[in-house]
Amino acid sequence: MQDIRSVLSQFHSKKKKKDSDVQKSGTGPHAEASSSEIPDIFFDDVLQKIKLTRHEITALMFLYRQVWCRPNLYRSHGIGPLNSYTEMAAFLHITTEELAQNIRSLENYGFIETVRSGQYFVRKFFTEELDTKFGQDYDQFF
Repeated sequence: MQDIRSVLSQFHSKKKKKDSDVQKSGTGPHAEASSSEIPDIFFDDVLQKIKLTRHEITALMFLYRQVWCRPNLYRSHGIGPLNSYTEMAAFLHITTEELAQNIRSLENYGFIETVRSGQYFVRKFFTEELDTKFGQDYDQFF
């Protein structure tokens, strides 16, 4: 009776291996360039009227991309996935205290609302007025 490994070694995968698959452990999170759609209104209107800090912009863009630019089960409601504060702060290269302060600041501006700790409602066009202007609703969630 043949060893199972010797039998399986005779069969090859139909999928061709890429060099990137072989070296996957050596690549970082930005191995391939990607892009996200951010409405021009953010650059043309929001940033001009509201003076946000670099950390506030980074936190807002992180949450915006989670909700509107990546696959998300609750996208139609504008709600993002549950986040760990420590992981989010580490990804943004800030302390958890700074992250909490930035989240409160973004809530005061009306860009986001806390659904529960680590989960946020993020407006598609950043402010309630712009959402109304561009006809964005959230399936009667709020």
